Amino acid sequence: MPESEKRIRATGGCLCGAVRYVVRGPLRDVIACHCSQCRRMGGHYVAATATLRGNLEISGADALTWYRASREANRAFCATCGSTLFWQSDSANFTSIYSGSLDKGADLRLAAHIFVADKGDYYEIVDDLPQFERHSQGIYVPER
Repeated sequence: MPESEKRIRATGGCLCGAVRYVVRGPLRDVIACHCSQCRRMGGHYVAATATLRGNLEISGADALTWYRASREANRAFCATCGSTLFWQSDSANFTSIYSGSLDKGADLRLAAHIFVADKGDYYEIVDDLPQFERHSQGIYVPER
């Protein structure tokens, strides 16, 4: 089946509407990332889902700015309103999507916390979800 005919799983976009996206395929449950880059880029820890790159269709990509955040990854934000939207590792086949940019109806849940060793000192993690000092262990983007 052509990608454009796959069922829409979720939609979303930036604050001003210049960038919109459609996800046609599975989404990983949400992971909260407490690393210093995510906190600085988003103003607090980041909650993000993810999908295979081929499942993500972006409209308004001319308003999207990709920032080389590290040797291994890029982050994307809307150049018009500043909304942070995506994260991509050079070595992975998926795109992380900031969960706050999703429209309602994606039916996801928070699954874990990562980079908790790097979290801000102004808050505590108070839920009982798994916590990982660095990367998540065994939480993958579904293929189907």
